[in-house]
Amino acid sequence: MTWDIDKFQQLADAEEYFAFFDMPYEQEIVNVNRLHILKKFSQYIQEIDEKYSDLNLSDKLIHYRDALEKAYQVFIESTPHEQKLFKVFHDKPKNVVTLTEINSD
Repeated sequence: MTWDIDKFQQLADAEEYFAFFDMPYEQEIVNVNRLHILKKFSQYIQEIDEKYSDLNLSDKLIHYRDALEKAYQVFIESTPHEQKLFKVFHDKPKNVVTLTEINSD
Protein backbone atom coordinates (compact mmCIF):
# COMPACT_ATOMS: atom_id res chain seq x y z
CA MET A 1 0.00 0.00 0.00
CA THR A 2 1.37 3.42 -0.89
CA TRP A 3 0.35 6.76 0.52
CA ASP A 4 1.21 10.30 -0.51
CA ILE A 5 3.93 11.33 1.95
CA ASP A 6 3.53 15.04 1.22
CA LYS A 7 -0.19 14.83 1.97
CA PHE A 8 0.48 12.99 5.24
CA GLN A 9 2.80 15.77 6.40
CA GLN A 10 0.00 18.31 5.88
CA LEU A 11 -2.63 16.50 7.93
CA ALA A 12 -3.82 18.15 11.13
CA ASP A 13 -7.29 16.93 12.13
CA ALA A 14 -8.05 13.49 13.52
CA GLU A 15 -10.62 12.92 10.78
CA GLU A 16 -8.00 13.74 8.15
CA TYR A 17 -5.70 11.03 9.52
CA PHE A 18 -8.50 8.46 9.52
CA ALA A 19 -9.46 9.42 5.96
CA PHE A 20 -5.84 9.34 4.81
CA PHE A 21 -5.38 5.79 6.10
CA ASP A 22 -8.91 4.84 4.99
CA MET A 23 -9.80 3.75 8.52
CA PRO A 24 -13.32 3.54 9.92
CA TYR A 25 -14.07 5.43 13.13
CA GLU A 26 -17.02 6.56 15.20
CA GLN A 27 -17.44 10.32 15.04
CA GLU A 28 -18.76 10.47 18.62
CA ILE A 29 -15.58 8.85 19.98
CA VAL A 30 -13.39 11.23 17.99
CA ASN A 31 -15.48 14.25 19.06
CA VAL A 32 -15.01 13.42 22.74
CA ASN A 33 -11.39 12.24 22.58
CA ARG A 34 -9.93 14.15 19.62
CA LEU A 35 -6.95 15.77 21.36
CA HIS A 36 -6.21 12.66 23.38
CA ILE A 37 -6.20 10.42 20.31
CA LEU A 38 -3.88 12.82 18.49
CA LYS A 39 -1.58 13.12 21.50
CA LYS A 40 -1.36 9.33 21.90
CA PHE A 41 -0.84 8.96 18.14
CA SER A 42 1.97 11.51 18.35
CA GLN A 43 3.62 9.54 21.16
CA TYR A 44 3.40 6.35 19.13
CA ILE A 45 4.88 8.12 16.08
CA GLN A 46 7.81 9.27 18.20
CA GLU A 47 8.38 5.69 19.39
CA ILE A 48 8.21 4.41 15.80
CA ASP A 49 10.64 7.07 14.60
CA GLU A 50 13.10 6.09 17.33
CA LYS A 51 12.70 2.34 16.85
CA TYR A 52 12.73 2.40 13.04
CA SER A 53 15.08 5.31 12.40
CA ASP A 54 16.56 3.51 9.39
CA LEU A 55 13.20 3.24 7.56
CA ASN A 56 12.12 5.89 5.08
CA LEU A 57 8.89 7.77 5.74
CA SER A 58 7.03 5.77 3.13
CA ASP A 59 7.74 2.56 5.04
CA LYS A 60 7.08 4.22 8.39
CA LEU A 61 3.57 5.15 7.24
CA ILE A 62 2.61 1.50 7.51
CA HIS A 63 3.56 1.60 11.19
CA TYR A 64 1.87 5.00 11.60
CA ARG A 65 -1.41 3.53 10.43
CA ASP A 66 -1.16 0.83 13.09
CA ALA A 67 -0.29 3.53 15.64
CA LEU A 68 -3.42 5.52 14.79
CA GLU A 69 -5.55 2.41 15.17
CA LYS A 70 -3.90 1.67 18.50
CA ALA A 71 -4.37 5.26 19.75
CA TYR A 72 -8.04 5.20 18.74
CA GLN A 73 -8.53 1.83 20.45
CA VAL A 74 -7.02 3.15 23.69
CA PHE A 75 -9.88 5.64 24.03
CA ILE A 76 -12.53 3.10 23.18
CA GLU A 77 -11.31 0.99 26.10
CA SER A 78 -10.14 3.76 28.45
CA THR A 79 -10.78 7.38 29.35
CA PRO A 80 -8.62 10.49 29.01
CA HIS A 81 -8.54 10.73 32.80
CA GLU A 82 -7.15 7.19 33.09
CA GLN A 83 -4.51 7.86 30.42
CA LYS A 84 -3.38 11.21 31.91
CA LEU A 85 -1.70 12.41 28.70
CA PHE A 86 -1.91 16.11 29.49
CA LYS A 87 -0.36 18.13 32.30
CA VAL A 88 -3.75 19.16 33.64
CA PHE A 89 -4.35 15.59 34.81
CA HIS A 90 -1.15 15.65 36.86
CA ASP A 91 -1.52 19.04 38.54
CA LYS A 92 -3.24 19.17 41.89
CA PRO A 93 -5.87 21.89 41.98
CA LYS A 94 -4.80 24.77 44.25
CA ASN A 95 -8.26 25.45 45.61
CA VAL A 96 -9.10 21.90 46.70
CA VAL A 97 -8.51 20.15 50.00
CA THR A 98 -8.66 16.37 49.77
CA LEU A 99 -10.15 14.24 52.50
CA THR A 100 -6.76 12.69 53.19
CA GLU A 101 -5.41 16.14 54.06
CA ILE A 102 -7.99 16.71 56.78
CA ASN A 103 -6.87 15.68 60.25
CA SER A 104 -9.10 15.09 63.21
CA ASP A 105 -6.99 16.36 66.09
